[in-house]
Formats: sequence, C-alpha cells, structure tokens
Amino acid sequence: MMKAVRFHGKGDIRLEDIEVPVCGKGQVKVKPAFCGICGTDLHEFIGGANIIPTTPHPITGEKAPLTLGHEFSGVVEEVGDDITDVKVGQRVSVQPIIYDGSCGACKDGLINCCDNNGFMGLSGWGGGLSEHIVVPRSAVYEIPEGVSLEAGALVEPIAVAWHSVDISPLKKGDAVLVLGGGPIGLAVIQCLKARGAEKIIASEVAPGRKAFAKHFGADFVLDPTQDDIVARVREICGGVGADIAFDAAGVQVGLDQALKAIRAQGTLVNIAVWEKRAQLQMNDLIFRERKYVGVTTYVEGDFKHVLDAIASGKLKPESMITGKIKMNEIEEKGFKALIEEKDKHCKILVEVSP
Repeated sequence: MMKAVRFHGKGDIRLEDIEVPVCGKGQVKVKPAFCGICGTDLHEFIGGANIIPTTPHPITGEKAPLTLGHEFSGVVEEVGDDITDVKVGQRVSVQPIIYDGSCGACKDGLINCCDNNGFMGLSGWGGGLSEHIVVPRSAVYEIPEGVSLEAGALVEPIAVAWHSVDISPLKKGDAVLVLGGGPIGLAVIQCLKARGAEKIIASEVAPGRKAFAKHFGADFVLDPTQDDIVARVREICGGVGADIAFDAAGVQVGLDQALKAIRAQGTLVNIAVWEKRAQLQMNDLIFRERKYVGVTTYVEGDFKHVLDAIASGKLKPESMITGKIKMNEIEEKGFKALIEEKDKHCKILVEVSP
C-alpha cells in the first residue's frame, strides 16, 4: 500500500492508503518528489467537482474519489520491458495531459485540444500527490543536470505560460500587458522576459503579488483600483497601446480594459479559465482590427523548452516557491493557506518523498 492525497468532494480531501500501481508495457513508474498545488485544485476544493469527473472519464474510466496532483517531478523507479530510453534513477518532470490520440485535434498534434482530454491528478491514472505513479513513456521529460527537483515541479505551470507566448505574435522589443499576478501571470512575465519583450506591464491589485511581478521582470506594475489602465498603458507605449495583452485573471473589467489598451491590430491572449460567461465588446475588436485568441495548457515539446530555458539560466523560477509542506499538512498549510493568505504565497510545494 502507499499514501495518496485523494479528492472526495467539495472541501473533502483525504490522505489515504491505496494500492501501489503496477508498471506495464510502454509505462514508467515514478516516485514523486515534489508536487505543486494548482489554482485548479483549489477551485475543485472550494466549489466541488467541476473538472474532476463524477461519472467515468471517457479515457481513464475513473471518477471521484481520485488522487490529486498534476504539477510534479520525481525519480524513475521502474520502466516497462519495452522502454529503452528511460533509466531507473533518472530525475523527471511529468507532463500530465491525458489524450485519446484518435480525435481530429490529436491527429493534428494538438493533444491539449483533445475532444476527451483530461489530466493525471484530476481525471485519473493517479497523481503527483502519491508515493508512486505509473505514467506513459511520452509523459516523462528528463530534468537536466543542475536543475533541481523543486524547479522540475514548476515546469507544468511555466509550460502553460510558454505555450501562450508561442501562440501570441510576440516579437523582440514588443510592449506587453499582463493581467493578473498569480502563478500563471508571473510565469508569463518570466517567459516574456526570457524571450525579448521590451516593456512588460503588469496589472494586479494585491500588494504581495505586485511585488512578485516586479521581482520576476515587470517593468511597470499598475493597480487597476488606482490606475486608469488604458490611459497608463497607452502613455507607457508612446500613445499607441501594447502590442499584446495576456489575460491570466479572467475578470470582466480586466478584459474590457485590455481590449482598449492594446494597439490597432494588437492581440489579446486569453489564458484564464472563466468561472462566469464573459462578454466581448465586439466593436472594440472590429474598429481597431484587434484579435482575441484562446490558449490552453501546452503541446508536445513545451516541457523540454522550459527545462532547457531553466538549465540555461534564461528562466529562474525557484523564487516562486513560497512554502514547502508534507502530505499530511496539505489541507491546513497547503489548500487553506493558499485560499486565506493568497497575497502571501505564489507556489506551495508538497514534499512527497523526503
């Protein structure tokens, strides 16, 4: 038996004993080392199962209760008989997307847009908040020499940001507005800095998160409760507005401001998952030929790009870690700390294996 943190329902997560998974053909058994707590995990805890299935998932066949944890690193314990390019003892970061490989999106290489997609740690196949997990070979990415296991657990959220920057039309020297100073917004700032954005403008209300935004490379940090975001962005950008905006907040007033703050033919990239239906002022798009683009998670190769950027020093994400806890502390010092003291924290890691 092994220990695992399991989601049972709204406000109900439990550290339980469950069966140790068996490694089969085409699979890799990993001993998780560190696992981050994601905003998605918090939403499920606060509001009840939304992404977590309550009826059998179309690919995994599983439903709640499920093991949590989709941002994690670990050490390879065992490999399937047919696996020759992964070795026991390798340190890895795990890409948690579950996809069917047969739908139109998957055939186009867009595994993040799979018709039946899911995530380890949310949809079945185990999760990073367990002492052992078995994953497909395609899910493991070796962590380069000199990159810590802690940094390896940050690759997943940073890959979301990396992919969003890839989808955008970013050019070296562009001016960019980032809405939201949570972990994804901060990851976007880091990726923009690493990839040549000239002016990075962050919009955030919370004092602690404003400080994080400045630390990670924002050249200007605005407060939408005090600043006229549209006027200030245009002023900073020579009167024309930002080339690109990234919405990592998902708030209607922020969306309205961002649309007006980007220049003619500018692009607004939406990363946020919206809790309520958003409204678009279509004339703000039409009469300035602006573009509104949705992005989701990441595609094959993004994990490697992020790991290489960390290894080269272009990304230095470890100061995102504001706490380390044990699995038996996850509710009080993890979930509740992030809910009640979110201005104090960026990313809390759970140390799964000492």
